[in-house]
Amino acid sequence: MLGAGDAFMAGLLRGWVRDEPLADALRYANACGALVVSRHGCAPAMPSWLELQHFLAHGSPTPRLREDAQLERIHRASTRTRRWTSLAVLAFDHRSQLEELARQHGAGVERIAAFKQLVADAAQRGYAGALRDIGHAAPLPSPGVIVDGRFGATLLPQLTGRGGWIARPVELPGSRPLAFESGDALWAELRSWPAEHVVKCLLAHHPDDEPALKARQLDSLATLMRACHATGHELLVEVIPPAEMPSNPHTLARALEQVYAAGVYPDWWKLPPPDGDAAWREIAAVIGRHDPLCPGVLLLGLGAAEAELAESFRIAAAQPLCKGFAIGRSIFADAAARWFAGSLDDTGVVEQVASRYQRLIERWCEARAGPSRTT
Repeated sequence: MLGAGDAFMAGLLRGWVRDEPLADALRYANACGALVVSRHGCAPAMPSWLELQHFLAHGSPTPRLREDAQLERIHRASTRTRRWTSLAVLAFDHRSQLEELARQHGAGVERIAAFKQLVADAAQRGYAGALRDIGHAAPLPSPGVIVDGRFGATLLPQLTGRGGWIARPVELPGSRPLAFESGDALWAELRSWPAEHVVKCLLAHHPDDEPALKARQLDSLATLMRACHATGHELLVEVIPPAEMPSNPHTLARALEQVYAAGVYPDWWKLPPPDGDAAWREIAAVIGRHDPLCPGVLLLGLGAAEAELAESFRIAAAQPLCKGFAIGRSIFADAAARWFAGSLDDTGVVEQVASRYQRLIERWCEARAGPSRTT
């Protein structure tokens, strides 16, 4: 009698081998069996069609197939249950910046949590406004947030399970070399997160960093990737070259190349706006060469004004790899400064942040639609 897993695999194979020659059907079955018995679990171990074809074409250097890094990458990427064509992410995982702002105005940390609740409310209102005003004319990007578990702890249960994209930071703010806020408890921390939460890590990395610093940072990032794989979370790596170091249009692509060379394959990248089409093509070439199944890149804002962001959107929208934006200070920084200073009330924060978030969603949609929509 077939068990549940056996029945699932039998159904899977029937879909693949219908009308196939018997010899091919048997090859598929044997390959699927080899992959499944090497992994833990049953149904989650089933290979995707893409993974099966790769295995049949290239084999594996190890009989312990779960230790084949390339097969495992293909398995994770091709069996994702949540797929996003475009994202509009309001990032308010900031900690040290808001702590400094609170100190300037003699406020306690509880004020930071209260401010983040206002931003979360504004995110919902801003997205609803975009859906109302332009949702009939063009498909909107899916809503998303990046919020921390320190000052945003009460928000996470509110935001989880509602269908949006959600990420949480793990890096110790300002750390270089990279360190994690949970310290040695990183793995235990991630095991406590819902599976839908994406792990976000900011890496202050320049390709010309001193070798020892570079090695230490990339080793920490590799540790994080292994923890994400072990706990079933996607990983977003945000790369920002330090402002004090000279950069050029090749800097970001070189930085990504070094991350891949260290054996780190993020599910998502979050990057400053590349310096023109040529820089975008170089980044796309690096990602395509190392990880053609990467879901994509999100643009960060670095506090830029709306006009600058609109120009970045115009360039990025033509890049298939760019899936949207993850922007924070450009949206909420002014409201935060005035709210902590006492010159803007709660209602004013929600209205201002919602309005700015909505406008950025609209700017992204206009950029995706091209010149015919924006004229």
